[in-house]
Amino acid sequence: MRSFDLTPLYRATVGFDQIADLMDRAISSDAGTNNYPPYNIEKTADDGWRISIAVAGFSDDDLAIEVKDRALHVTARKAEDEAQRKYLHRGIATRAFERRFHLADHVRVTGASHENGMLHIDLTREVPEALKPRRIEIAAGGKKDANLVDAKSVN
Repeated sequence: MRSFDLTPLYRATVGFDQIADLMDRAISSDAGTNNYPPYNIEKTADDGWRISIAVAGFSDDDLAIEVKDRALHVTARKAEDEAQRKYLHRGIATRAFERRFHLADHVRVTGASHENGMLHIDLTREVPEALKPRRIEIAAGGKKDANLVDAKSVN
């Protein structure tokens, strides 16, 4: 296993500790990767994504989607009536699971659907107006705004 020392990143930057924490989580989670259930992440637009999770055997009531602390939590718990069934062969895994996806700033869930054994979760990035690029008009050279005060040199 590789080990990265992110201490120089902490010393040389201010406010980027979330990126370092994300890198730490990504490196540490690779060791015990759980591949159940399989999922896809696709880009649907410049600021849009869709997460598709294979949830064969689960009903809408068995699934839960929650967003907390900038993380998307998808959980599934099978109803208790499954214990009463007797299988000769059981090839469809319906074990409980929890899958987490860390969301970037301003990314929110816009919808979810469950069809044909697939759970689809749609996400979009909604950048606030204050953070969007805007054009600043340049005033003509001879015009002055009445609210501006002329600065004078002290020297």
